[in-house]
Amino acid sequence: MTDSDATSRTETTDGGSRRGRRDIVVPMRLYKTITVFSTLIAVVGVVLGFVFLDAATLQVSTLRALITGVLRALGVGVADSVLSTVLAIIGLTSIAFGAVVYTLGTRFRARGMGKSQEDSGEGSNNG
Repeated sequence: MTDSDATSRTETTDGGSRRGRRDIVVPMRLYKTITVFSTLIAVVGVVLGFVFLDAATLQVSTLRALITGVLRALGVGVADSVLSTVLAIIGLTSIAFGAVVYTLGTRFRARGMGKSQEDSGEGSNNG
């Protein structure tokens, strides 16, 4: 058996496709837990990211006013441009985190679930 034969067999028996996607087979209860929490974390991350982006671009944002008030109470002065940049970076990072969590959550499948159509090698019948 050559190295390429062993690699090919490993890729097809691991539940992954030749394109590098690897599905992880878990019990149904764990699959449901992963699906619920990864979706919840992803949605919260994306929504918070847009709230921070909103605060970065609007001078009248409630979150921006709250952050500015807390910084003033602490005696820290921050320029508006610096605060906008920091809020934008936090927002974009939060959105990216939500996307990564959702993508990783889709790698799991329960025992007995069929593979997706793209992994099964079947062509589509859409004409």
